[in-house]
Order: sequence, then C-alpha cells, then structure tokens
Amino acid sequence: MKRIMAFDFGTKRIGIAVTDPMQIIASGLATVEPKKFVIFLKDYLSNEQVETFVVGLPKSLQNTTTDSSEAVANFKILLNKSFPEIPVIDVDERFTSKMAFQSMIHGGLSKRKRQNKALIDQISATIILQSYLSSR
Repeated sequence: MKRIMAFDFGTKRIGIAVTDPMQIIASGLATVEPKKFVIFLKDYLSNEQVETFVVGLPKSLQNTTTDSSEAVANFKILLNKSFPEIPVIDVDERFTSKMAFQSMIHGGLSKRKRQNKALIDQISATIILQSYLSSR
C-alpha cells in the first residue's frame, strides 16, 4: 500500500507526518522551510509512494476562516500544481498545536525541548494525520 502524508502548514515551517505503508500508524517525518518544501517532497516521493496528502485547515472557534486560511489555500494550490496525481484532503486543525504541546508535556520532554517550534509543527502534523486516519 501507499503512504498517506499530512502537513501542518506555516509561513515559517511546514510540519510533515506520514503513515506506515499499511496506513495504520502516523509518525512525524520532518519540519521543512516553505522555500525548500517542493524539493524535499520531490526527493521523498522518489523513494516512497504516497496516495493522499492531508492538509490541516485552520478554522476559528466559530468554524470560520482565519488569517492563515489564504496562505493554506495557496499551499494547497502549490501541492496540486507540483503533484497533480496525488489528491489533497482538508482536515480541521483546530487545537492541534495545543494538543501537540500537551503531548510533549505528557511525554516527559524537558521545557527546553517543548520550546522547539519545529517539533511542535511535526507533532501537529502527526495529530492531523491521526485525525484523518480515525475519521476513515
């Protein structure tokens, strides 16, 4: 089977998570700067097969768009243009950063490691992917 890949898009970093080939377990893969993203993804896809991209869709508590919604929409356009053969699916990403931070606390990470925003983005992408897997 092919993998499923999820993204927690940010203007400074993109957190990336991926499933195992059986699509059972979601794991953090990397955090990449947006300007290096397409090169990173092309390299990854040259070695691994991915059937679906899952993108965290930012929404407010009132279920409306947010300030970053336009940037995420542009990111999805980039994915569709760069990798047209792979479908892109949206998943509500509300609270994923808070959930990621809480999981770091529960996992016993030190305060210094919990301040690592790249790690938070990667864990957020993993939560987005796990949410998608659970909803199927």
